[in-house]
Amino acid sequence: MIEISTSSTTTTLVIAGDLDLAERDQFPEVTARVVGLRRQLLVIDMCRVTFMDSTGAAFLISLADAGRRRGGATVLRGAAERDLFVLEICGALDLFRIDTVHGCEPVDGAPEPDTADAPA
Repeated sequence: MIEISTSSTTTTLVIAGDLDLAERDQFPEVTARVVGLRRQLLVIDMCRVTFMDSTGAAFLISLADAGRRRGGATVLRGAAERDLFVLEICGALDLFRIDTVHGCEPVDGAPEPDTADAPA
């Protein structure tokens, strides 16, 4: 599930569940909506992402690249070590600012993501 919210300067995507090949049908619509909003800052909240594959990484990369071409920035918030590793392997980690300060709120017994060793 992907939820989009906005403020005057920021678009925030909250992603829950898997970000993978099975979810790719919704990526073009979400991308079009985010790009159409034309905010300078895109915050991608990954606190509730349970799994991300290269298809999900490509989606995030396309969002960050579109923002960068407009002079904007993309922040990953609450990304787990494994998700950052996928982006690093794709050679795209430098497209993102990593929020190392954010603390995710636990969801009814779910473990918090492992962000302790996340690159800055």
